[in-house]
Amino acid sequence: MTTTTQHRLAVIGAGSMGTGIATLATGRGVPVVLVDVSAEALTQAERAVPTQRRLAQMMGSLPRGAEPGTLTTTTSMADIADCTAVVEAVTEIPETKAKVLAEAHRTTPDAVLISNTSAIPIDEQADAVARPELLLGVHFMNPPYLIGTAEVIRGPRTGQSAMDSAGALLDALGITQVVVGDGPGFVINRILQRSINEASRIVAEGIATPQAVDAAFQGCLGHATGPLATADLIGLDNVVDTLRVLHERTGDAGYLPSELLLAKVEAGDLGRKTGRGFFDHATAGR
Repeated sequence: MTTTTQHRLAVIGAGSMGTGIATLATGRGVPVVLVDVSAEALTQAERAVPTQRRLAQMMGSLPRGAEPGTLTTTTSMADIADCTAVVEAVTEIPETKAKVLAEAHRTTPDAVLISNTSAIPIDEQADAVARPELLLGVHFMNPPYLIGTAEVIRGPRTGQSAMDSAGALLDALGITQVVVGDGPGFVINRILQRSINEASRIVAEGIATPQAVDAAFQGCLGHATGPLATADLIGLDNVVDTLRVLHERTGDAGYLPSELLLAKVEAGDLGRKTGRGFFDHATAGR
């Protein structure tokens, strides 16, 4: 049986997803080194991880009473040198991900490399590293400490050893794995992002309100949340970035970000993280 003491995880990027992955790992007893260029983001993550961990424990998604893994925060990539696995969780910009993966690989040349990309093909990212057989994708759902299944993407050059190592880590994190092939958007976002885009167009056309769109998905299709509440959770800026990646790589005009999405991002209404997106989260629960 795999034990958590065999793992030491580096997470690159202290945004909402990177912080969530750190919560998941430490909640399962796995030590984490969280890296970001922003000291402020790291300070916010240090406050958020214990709070999120308690929430997950109350909801039964993380075990209660277990000794949490240590959380080390740093702005220096050199501090991940002894990690056994690296998860990059930076913004969905190909050049940024390539730079981060290359630097992480130079620092930890034998560690398995995991991209938490939403849409960028793994084989495309593999060009950035000297040993592409070590790279695979794990598309964690948001928030990863509450959603216990992840999409695992095996690129054409991903080696079996990397798949086994990543699988053992995900087992230790309590994550159910759905292995899929490579390609823009993989499975989840190839479908989800198109749905979000079409839903935003429907709202812009006046056919339905955001509330009505999501209520239809919940009541008629059994979705826990509708596409627009999901978009607010992801972050509308991240949705737009992912749609652009999909459009560039598929040529499908259906992935061109809608004017409403672009307007909301321009206005700074990014969803839950700013308090307002398709819904007003600042007043929710009052």
